[in-house]
Amino acid sequence: MTDETRETMFAPLFAAGWTLTDGRDAITKTYQFANFIDAFGFMTRAAIWAEKWNHHPEWTNIYKTVVVTLTTHDAGGLSALDAKLGDKLDKLAGGTIG
Repeated sequence: MTDETRETMFAPLFAAGWTLTDGRDAITKTYQFANFIDAFGFMTRAAIWAEKWNHHPEWTNIYKTVVVTLTTHDAGGLSALDAKLGDKLDKLAGGTIG
């Protein structure tokens, strides 16, 4: 994808708190939930969409914190799938602190 297309595609995610991942062509965001149940519920809802779209995040969960990294391994870096999934994750997270 061109730099212009990439910038346009990812600008809303950067405005929503996603950042470029150091040392690789990926984006990362940390979500904070009220408790472990809310964090795990988010991950469960996200897993359904990830499976449906066959695009799976790299993530970790510690108590009420979920750290998500998105990249498209088959493409060797960021793709439209990452923008699509990042937007969906933000919607699924709702009003979390992120």
